[in-house]
Amino acid sequence: MLDDRNPPRRTLLCISQSFPPDTTPTAIRAGKLLERLNDRWDVEVLTESAGPSVRCRVRVHTVAGWRPRKLLSALRRARLDKLLELLVWPDDSIFWVLPAILAARRLSWERAPAAIVVFMMPYSAGLAGVALGRLMKLPLVLNLDDSPTCTDMHPSFPTHLHYRLAKWLEDMYARRADAVVYVSETNLEAVGSRMPAQTRAKFHLVRYGGEPPVPPRRAQASENFEIAYVGAMSGWWALIEQHESANLLRRAYRSWIRLGRYERTRLDVRSSSPAYIGQAILDAISEHPAWKGRIRLSVLGDPNTSGVVDRALRSAGVENVVTVLGPVPHDEVAPTLTGADLLFLSLPARPDGSRGGRISAKTYEYLTTNRPILAAVPPGENWDYLTDMPGVWLVEPDDRSRMREVIIELAGAKFSGSEPVFDRAQIQTQLSYDTRAAEFAEVIAAGISRRGNPSSKA
Repeated sequence: MLDDRNPPRRTLLCISQSFPPDTTPTAIRAGKLLERLNDRWDVEVLTESAGPSVRCRVRVHTVAGWRPRKLLSALRRARLDKLLELLVWPDDSIFWVLPAILAARRLSWERAPAAIVVFMMPYSAGLAGVALGRLMKLPLVLNLDDSPTCTDMHPSFPTHLHYRLAKWLEDMYARRADAVVYVSETNLEAVGSRMPAQTRAKFHLVRYGGEPPVPPRRAQASENFEIAYVGAMSGWWALIEQHESANLLRRAYRSWIRLGRYERTRLDVRSSSPAYIGQAILDAISEHPAWKGRIRLSVLGDPNTSGVVDRALRSAGVENVVTVLGPVPHDEVAPTLTGADLLFLSLPARPDGSRGGRISAKTYEYLTTNRPILAAVPPGENWDYLTDMPGVWLVEPDDRSRMREVIIELAGAKFSGSEPVFDRAQIQTQLSYDTRAAEFAEVIAAGISRRGNPSSKA
């Protein structure tokens, strides 16, 4: 007889094109959530990544895509990326969709999953989930880390047709899924506003999370004032183009890239760089000459090539106070966060004054520490979320003067032996991946229940 108190474990089939050891936000989120969901489910993951970290307890199946790699590489070397934007839709992970479907069908014959969960970005993975949901007649949960129509992530499209396709894709995902997860309440409400009530009822908010903090300070604290930023920045080329004159050929290439693009919102991506805070550091040192060589920003985890980064730093004149390091395993980020004297967060400015829907994954990671946070973000969800949080200084993305004031205040406190720390224990509990996994489990249960109740479908 079966023990009702310990029902048999069911299988969860998960599709996440990016998964640990990848360090993308989607990979980190999927890995953290599924490891905890594995306590109540037998989790099977299909991914294109090389495989999980040694501590991941879920079963991972690596599925190779069918990308025409030589052709794609040749087009990129020839600087014909625009053709790829126009012709490869919704992104180049579309070449992974069919292999993922075939692998999932083979796995389902062995494991008989009870539900399908898809994590995206990239957005093509959702197509595999929709196809499998229909073929296998299983509940489908789609997790959209960022909305395909979010103006922060997608301020412009190759053409107006591509924007309409992105909107159609997102709406189709909402119709076909039994539950849809967003990480941004702003984006959830924006998409939900164009949906009928029955479809809108499928929408759920499960934000990013953060691990419980490691010991708060390193054994030997530095005598310098260390500022840390974790993750990639997108403003390198914008800095170079601002300060370096372009020849006729380069201007023609830029015009070609912009030709036919449909712009929904203009972002000033220069603020997604160390330029403004680097200049604020220099301003603070100019005001306090004794601090020369004692204040520095370290950017950890940026994948851009060193040549591009070096040119951008020199263009902004901040190469002497900024160090940029490449990607590292996510588990190695915690010592950087807890060892820093100030954590820096930046998002591109929105010159038109419109509100953004993006909320950075770093926001949650930073809040799991007791360190001061300088958030250079535009009005929008990220700003609203951080308002009134302890130990957070909010500034506009290009407010160099206010950044200087914050650096002087906090560096002065450290150098005088009274650096601040902040108690965020209650926030850390709310942000923990244990809490997020419990929320996600409720979404899966809601999706399964909806599939079992035909009258609730849109």
